[in-house]
Amino acid sequence: MANSESGSELAFASATELAQKIQKRELSCEELLNLYLGRVDQYNGELNALVVDIRDQALVDARAADKALADGKELGPLHGIPMTVKESYNVAGTPTTWGNPAWKDNVTKEDAESVKKLKDAGAIVFGKTNVPLMLADFQSYNDVYGTTNNPYDLERGPGGSSGGSAAALAAGLTGLETGSDIGGSIRNPAHFCGVFGHKPTHNLVWMRGHSPPGDMRTSPDISVIGPLARSASDLRTAMQIMAGPDDIMARGYQLKLPELNKPLGKLKVAVWKDDELCPVTAEVRSRVEQVADACRDAGAQVDESARPSFESDHTHRTYQHLLQATMSSRMPDADYESLKKYVDSLSSDDDSQMARTLRAQVSSFKDWGSSNEMRQHLRWSWHEFFKDYDVLITPIMPTPAFPHDHRDFGERTVVIDNEERPYFDQVFWAGLTGVAYLPSTVIPTGLNPEGLPIGVQLVGPEFGDMITIGVAEALEKIGFDFTPPARYC
Repeated sequence: MANSESGSELAFASATELAQKIQKRELSCEELLNLYLGRVDQYNGELNALVVDIRDQALVDARAADKALADGKELGPLHGIPMTVKESYNVAGTPTTWGNPAWKDNVTKEDAESVKKLKDAGAIVFGKTNVPLMLADFQSYNDVYGTTNNPYDLERGPGGSSGGSAAALAAGLTGLETGSDIGGSIRNPAHFCGVFGHKPTHNLVWMRGHSPPGDMRTSPDISVIGPLARSASDLRTAMQIMAGPDDIMARGYQLKLPELNKPLGKLKVAVWKDDELCPVTAEVRSRVEQVADACRDAGAQVDESARPSFESDHTHRTYQHLLQATMSSRMPDADYESLKKYVDSLSSDDDSQMARTLRAQVSSFKDWGSSNEMRQHLRWSWHEFFKDYDVLITPIMPTPAFPHDHRDFGERTVVIDNEERPYFDQVFWAGLTGVAYLPSTVIPTGLNPEGLPIGVQLVGPEFGDMITIGVAEALEKIGFDFTPPARYC
């Protein structure tokens, strides 16, 4: 290589640092791509993070990027940065299956809009990363590509549904990643794998090309796409590239996101470190407190009792109704009709969690509209809350990464300080912000005694994406940064 750094040091560098090295001619685009391809060949067998390999085209693109630089042409802030994308994104000439065997032959002809933007900014896409079936789990395994393992403990999952994305980043197999999130699918893998992840404000990033088969042009309710990275600065760069109105909205709208305009010590910080609806382990709670203490030590005003003007149960019920209705819209028609018949057979006085979930999956437009109205009230409650606070610190998941568990959903539980809880209770902290369209940035807080990462969620007002990322950048500078897994150093 053109510099004296070891391959592993380069592999774990941020995309921002790598782009600077390329611009300074300390490293060529082709050299950097070959570094990552070599690590994929060495380590991906045991991780199974990358599941679609498009290195031949990537090598052509890397050589073209080197030539452009030699000719004095800069392609953009990601010039020559090798990256992978979640399998659910369309990349021309590759399968987009969402882990569903029925779609294994769905080879797409065009890049997703966000992939086009990343490529136009100089990124070199060399592969796609694993997901759970239909992007609907906190683990990443399916019958098309198999199981992805966590780089910090191969017996555990990397999270889902952007689990392959986070695992590839953490193991130093790629320079940058982009995932999607409706129930924590960017944020819980970032937490489980010790990387940074950003769930954007809803509809801030055009989702066209991130969809099941067919040219779907809707942005599904709650769902977003956004970046994962080994540094907060990379999240900023990726969001500046990916964000913006679609081609119709662009006729009348321009994007101007507010920036964090004050140092860490001048912030007003709220803290929501636990909740009876989704208790977190003592060690997760302590990491939320650790981040809050760091803000306090810097001079920030920290309020651990501040809450928006609604109850936890209310926001969670609203989220679950809207989430389940959105997820069930992906069902095959026959399955949906069968589900409707089953729901009709439920007793009218059955108000169990399962019954509420099933009813939400086949809810009428009137019922959906009622929940949507509740959501709008939540949005305005948050709007008022963020008049008084710059950022809210919360957990994102109740535990660190847990061992692989591929039993039926109904048989799974999550253990929180020796207490078993329902598996899908874990979605609470993601849904708290997702239902109200709020941006959320996950930062790493280091490893626990078992060597597992723990992340913390930073929440801001709608369109405050650069505010939460700005707070993440400030916290990264004082030690809340990425810690590589020793196995891959």
